[in-house]
Amino acid sequence: MNIGFDAKRAYHNHTGLGHYSRSLIGALAALYPQHQYWLFNPKKNGHYAFDEPNVRQVLPVKPLHKALPWAWRSKWMVGQMRGLHLDLYHGLSHEIPQGIENTGIKTVVTIHDLIHERYPHQYKALDVRIYRQKFRHACRHANAIIATSQQTKEDIVALYGVDAHKIWVCYQSCNPMFETPASAHQKASLRERYQLPEQYFLSVGSIIERKNLLLICEAMASLGNKLLIPLVVIGQGTGQYAQRVKQYIAQAGLGHKVLFLNEGGGAGWAKSVHLPSQHLPALYQMATALIYPSVYEGFGIPILEAMHSGLPVIASNASCLPEVGGPAARYVNWQNPDELAAAMLELATQPTLRQQMAVAGLVQAQNFSRQRCAEGVMAVYGQLLPQAEY
Repeated sequence: MNIGFDAKRAYHNHTGLGHYSRSLIGALAALYPQHQYWLFNPKKNGHYAFDEPNVRQVLPVKPLHKALPWAWRSKWMVGQMRGLHLDLYHGLSHEIPQGIENTGIKTVVTIHDLIHERYPHQYKALDVRIYRQKFRHACRHANAIIATSQQTKEDIVALYGVDAHKIWVCYQSCNPMFETPASAHQKASLRERYQLPEQYFLSVGSIIERKNLLLICEAMASLGNKLLIPLVVIGQGTGQYAQRVKQYIAQAGLGHKVLFLNEGGGAGWAKSVHLPSQHLPALYQMATALIYPSVYEGFGIPILEAMHSGLPVIASNASCLPEVGGPAARYVNWQNPDELAAAMLELATQPTLRQQMAVAGLVQAQNFSRQRCAEGVMAVYGQLLPQAEY
């Protein structure tokens, strides 16, 4: 088969959509080497590359297409798809190009979440309209839809009126680097580089309202001197919600207990710094627990990264997070700081419980292996192209 992918985020995105794209493409190329994979990249180069011999990059060729990469990605690249005789095209992040439905090329789109529909007030009004148009177009015209969780599938059916039989749930995986234990030298080096305390809770995610960092800070304030383990935050944010969090930290006297690694440590605003992704496994492995009280997610990749790292997880009982954490995580009400505080104190003071949760997390993580993810996606392709050889 000739399979095309929307590879904008695979080449250029540091966060969840980029990780999903790279992980899936890499797994498919390794497990199904008999197929050719074409990556449609609107801009030359990028932060990432692919070394697999059956993976090739497709770039805009015409001057106008190079000058307007967004238009090439949204519509014009369909002409190049015809020339490559694609059997199938997979939009990895919520959209497919206009006009592809007239080419005979089978199409799949991955919908990760409908957060802009559930929480539109957290977006600019124009962005909500653009997302809604792109998502609805993809759901209407794609031959098959992949949802990254049962929660997302239910949202697509409820909010967009899509036939449930058109939607497959294919859970995602995470980077295999989280499965490799960091060496003592690596841990010591990073502990010194980031000035990390001996023990710390970990929060991973953008500093936005939906991620609910303020709840963690409120739980820490309610614990007072009962628990002195600080919080390390990996994530960026400069909007109103981030300002609210900063103000609360200052008012509650938590400045010495909340460390923002993307700001070079400390609680004061500083120039944002990008953490190298290869540092993340050790940062997970040295922590006491991951705290992830998100209000809503389409999957919740930090939970999976933590479980692969042998790190206990405290998560909210909202949206799809129990799908990912399963029986391995401890769940709390995302609106109740006292409930979160009790869970933090319990994990911090019971090493046997932490060990039990770490083991359970490693078992749960196997349900989201790269192989299972790739097999699930390839099965969807097989539904559309039953004559193809796998």
